[in-house]
Amino acid sequence: MDIFERIASYRAESDRLAWSGTFREYIELLKKDPAPAMTAHARVYDMIESYGIEESSGRKKYKFFEQEIFGLDRAVEKLVEEYFHSAARRLDVRKRILLLMGPVSGGKSTLVTLLKRGLEKYSRTERGAVYAIAGCPMHEEPLHLIPLELRPDIEKELGVRIEGNLCPSCQMRLKTEYNGDIESVMVERVLISEEGRTGIGTFSPSDPKSQDIADLTGSIDFSTITEYGSESDPRAYRFDGELNKANRGLMEFQEMLKCDEKFLWNLLSLTQEGNFKAGRFALISADELIVAHTNESEYKAFIANKKNEALQSRMIVMPIPYNLRVTDEEKIYEKLIGQSDMKHIHIAPHALRSAAIFSILTRLKETKKQGMDLIKKMRMYDGEEIEGYKEADLKEMQNEYLEEGMSGVDPRYVINRISSALIKQNLQCINALDMLRGIKDGLDQHPSITKEERERYLNFISAARKEYDELAKKEVQKAFVYSFEESAKTLFENYLDNIEAFCNWTKIRDPLTDEEMDPDERLMRSIEEQIGVSENAKKAFREEIMIRISAYSRKGKKFEYHNHERLREAIEKKLFADLKDIVKITTSTKTPDAVQLKRINEVSSRLIDEHGYCPVCANELLRYVGSLLNR
Repeated sequence: MDIFERIASYRAESDRLAWSGTFREYIELLKKDPAPAMTAHARVYDMIESYGIEESSGRKKYKFFEQEIFGLDRAVEKLVEEYFHSAARRLDVRKRILLLMGPVSGGKSTLVTLLKRGLEKYSRTERGAVYAIAGCPMHEEPLHLIPLELRPDIEKELGVRIEGNLCPSCQMRLKTEYNGDIESVMVERVLISEEGRTGIGTFSPSDPKSQDIADLTGSIDFSTITEYGSESDPRAYRFDGELNKANRGLMEFQEMLKCDEKFLWNLLSLTQEGNFKAGRFALISADELIVAHTNESEYKAFIANKKNEALQSRMIVMPIPYNLRVTDEEKIYEKLIGQSDMKHIHIAPHALRSAAIFSILTRLKETKKQGMDLIKKMRMYDGEEIEGYKEADLKEMQNEYLEEGMSGVDPRYVINRISSALIKQNLQCINALDMLRGIKDGLDQHPSITKEERERYLNFISAARKEYDELAKKEVQKAFVYSFEESAKTLFENYLDNIEAFCNWTKIRDPLTDEEMDPDERLMRSIEEQIGVSENAKKAFREEIMIRISAYSRKGKKFEYHNHERLREAIEKKLFADLKDIVKITTSTKTPDAVQLKRINEVSSRLIDEHGYCPVCANELLRYVGSLLNR
């Protein structure tokens, strides 16, 4: 579609959404569907819910957040269920400020931005339509026109709840423009827009000496004082503060606890009673969701001050920790790199994963669980099965430290180091070693880490390097085995046939000659020895595999070789052991002969075509693995 056609189409859509009519016509709309009269909290929850909810293993995943927020499923579930859902049902939490508290670059601002963009988009849908008194500076709910005495009966008839009173501006206009004729008051559909200052307000602290409370509550228009004669005349007041403009939607307090106290006291009445004081007027009603964010150190300083107890009691604090899953950390880096001008530089497979492994290790805490180290814990958090541990162990570890994920290396640091490596070295392609080297070089310049932390982080870089070494060797070895998965599955099925016959004291039938034979002990041991299963332990190991197969069968699942960590390792090691010498000689030969050169070219092509490598990083990988195998 042509660019100007798109612009015209967008303009036509906005024109289609426009609606205006009298208050009487608005009431007729509500009789058909009372949704437009929902509260701001209900609108936010309805918007989140409209994207869909997935349930698995007793946990809910909200699709609204999945494109931008990675690895915070538990925090997001708690946020939606304990705050948005409860507030939407008019429970008392809607009278609280939502304070997102967590480390820098943890996703707090991204969460709020998502909610703002989501509300803007949702207000353009039929279900999310917002209607306001035409010309009202606060985009007020038209039902506020109904006198208090008449509300109970009308609420029953329409199936809505009416809360709040007319703003001073609309009170005067009702008298002067409409002569008290409520039915004739004009109503219009409004589209929530941060740019247009409709339904979204944003307040950011600055110099307390120069920042004025008017930024929040509006100010007197001194140019009209002489015309209207009084500061208490609504026509001489600008209702353009952030609290005014955020009515019907969302108010964001950036770095809230950095604000001067005088800016926060307005929130006491707004949260509890749904109104705030401005100018020389009675309390002004406002229906808005207040979201603030801060870091942990500022929050601790805030709660330590006894003067803040009143405000503290009006807050719901939601911890937003760092992501603790390697695969989700990779997605964060991919997103941040995708937003830069570095998209043309090729990133080798496993490069981002290596950086992600380092980051996650810095955020995890040592568990008291016996036999569980940080690497195993990291893998379990990432969804891998670790032999000897179950789902219950994972949940126990997740609940072991409430503060886990509130410290460690932030994604910005890693992205800064990746960016530095890309710019300095003028690379066409960046691999895992380049990334880990860049992260290591940056530790000396990191302003906030201690000497002890630096030593820990260097150990984590070494651990990430070891993980990459294993991945690199497997990648090359798989590329040498044409159709690795098929070879692994064949070996696996053969092993299962033999251990089944062994455990059941039966024979196996040769598929070609149809003769019955004893289980192939030599084959079974050649696999089991790869992972150190002794002669005495072989029977128990084989029986354990059969029990696992039975458990999968009862659940209607098929048991694959990668469903058992040790068996997967044994199968891979058996295949690789047969290949090791060929890989070693081929990758480390400086002057390959014709056969070796042909094999190198075939493997390089396979790495490029099937595994996402480019010619540069494919050749580097082969050289690196050759050096690893020769150590």
